[in-house]
Amino acid sequence: MLRIDKVGSSFQTKLHKAIAQLSYFPQTLRLLWSAARNWTIAWAILLVIQGLIPVAIVYLTRQVVNSLVAVTGAGLAWESLQQILFPTALLVGVLLLTSSLSSAIEWVRTAQAEYVEDYINTAINQKSIEVDLSVYESSEYYDYLNRALSNASSSSLALLENTGSLFQNSITLFSMAAVLIPYGLWLPAVLVVSAFPAFYMVSYFNRRYHHWWQKSTTDRRRLQYYQMLMTNNQVASELRLFNLGSSFQATYRQLRRQLRAERLKLIAIQSLGSLLASITGLIMVGLAMAWTVRQVLQGQMTLGDLALFFQAFNQGQNLLRSLLGSLGKIYRNSLFVSNLFAFLRLEPQIVDPPQPQPTPAKIQQGICFRNVSFAYPNSDRHVLKDFNLTIPAGKIVAIVGDNGAGKSTLVKLLCRFYDPSSGKIELDGINLRDFAVEKLRRLITVLFQFPITYQLTAAENIALGDLSANPSTDNIEMAAKGAGAHEIIDRLPKKYDALLGKYFPGGTDLSGGEWQRIALARAFLRRAQMIILDEPTSAMDPWAEFDWLERFRTLANGRTAVVITHRFTLAMRADIIHVMRFGEIVESGTHNELIARGGFYAQSWKTQMEATQDSALENALV
Repeated sequence: MLRIDKVGSSFQTKLHKAIAQLSYFPQTLRLLWSAARNWTIAWAILLVIQGLIPVAIVYLTRQVVNSLVAVTGAGLAWESLQQILFPTALLVGVLLLTSSLSSAIEWVRTAQAEYVEDYINTAINQKSIEVDLSVYESSEYYDYLNRALSNASSSSLALLENTGSLFQNSITLFSMAAVLIPYGLWLPAVLVVSAFPAFYMVSYFNRRYHHWWQKSTTDRRRLQYYQMLMTNNQVASELRLFNLGSSFQATYRQLRRQLRAERLKLIAIQSLGSLLASITGLIMVGLAMAWTVRQVLQGQMTLGDLALFFQAFNQGQNLLRSLLGSLGKIYRNSLFVSNLFAFLRLEPQIVDPPQPQPTPAKIQQGICFRNVSFAYPNSDRHVLKDFNLTIPAGKIVAIVGDNGAGKSTLVKLLCRFYDPSSGKIELDGINLRDFAVEKLRRLITVLFQFPITYQLTAAENIALGDLSANPSTDNIEMAAKGAGAHEIIDRLPKKYDALLGKYFPGGTDLSGGEWQRIALARAFLRRAQMIILDEPTSAMDPWAEFDWLERFRTLANGRTAVVITHRFTLAMRADIIHVMRFGEIVESGTHNELIARGGFYAQSWKTQMEATQDSALENALV
């Protein structure tokens, strides 16, 4: 009894899972309707017409055969020939219509595919923009994204096509059943039963294939990663210097062999199962056909009836097999489309409060971190623990410290890419959580530690800093001059219209320091009240750094500025310097005050200056 209960429970579980997966079917239809409504209506009308054509062909074939039998017995008199010409002409007309409809349906389906693909890709892109930065800390997100991108459009379109096939075949099948019923109610029943073995095998292997696809997502992403390593220009130098190509290629091939073997094994088992199911169905059909031949031999059916039966029964079986196959494919594609809806269900946690506070027209007091603790997602290590810091309005504040001290984390918290685990961050005495996210971020402009090298023109690269303001050419040039990028751009053949980077034809690549100045110009273009610069001169030489510092103080012009750096020659010019170690502020003051204390800052300053002097001496001797 216990075993029976377990089997029943297992069956119910599978049934519930199947029903749950098929619940995505109406969601997908709504999505397809939203993406291509007019094309879907045209497609449905054409399918109805195409669904009725096979029945017309079967019926007209019966008429032609019976007319031929009559003509054979009556001779070639004109009256006799007229009996065959009319049904034959109709049959030819229907066959011509079939060809025309196939072309029309293909055109409509292609148009649908274009609209649906655009709609789905736009939805995926929009969701990728909306989700929190924290999701990028999880490998599960990349699995979600990979599944959505890999199957969303193709599975949705396949679901559309299979639904159309189901719709069309249902119309034809019901019509065929009406044709067969006069010869015996048991004939349609044989059709249904003969197709069920194939349907079961399709459904079973669809589940197995989807399970394998889900399980192999990480391996497939790893495969894509190694291919990227072998084809990406940023990796090309190390790839050749350290002779990594053969190792990466070997890993890539091993993963391909593994995935290929797993997939081919599934397909081989599926093919064997489908063969056995087809043989079972054919035996049932063969018995029904033997009965029909017997009826003809006994004179209980005409040759026209025999032709009708063979066509109707053969097409009916194919239709039912196709119909059940479409159901199986709908189930399979619903499994894959579920990946899309799972991705689209991701919701950001960084959201606007119910009643946002207005952002200040001008920052009056500044920023204050109060007992802030923070750990990144999926990590137990606190980057900040009971952290306190004040950034006065209108001052240039430098934050220095070793790598891993938590400096860049401050930028992410200030921009509300993350929220503190505990404590709060205040702007003019108001918690950052109480502001609308977009309006808060409009107050801030940032140069991130690793700026993006957009493969666009120089002007477009800078304009990205404030697209909402539709910046003029003068504003773009002013920002470039403030960042020291104007001289670089002015040397380019097309100046501000020059395409940067080598991704597209005709582009000009820049050095690391030059790209950094372009990114600085992008940050400076936004006339935000707070400027945050994360390692702004890391790719500059000391002479370029000194020149840039003079520009920056003029550009800041009373705005609140936070400069995160490990270069003390940059930090020393700030109004206030905070020294971070292990997620805490250990020293604060001006450069002279910190030197006088003889603490960590003073020791680090001395070490860095000695290293700089040794480097300068070495350069002088070369």
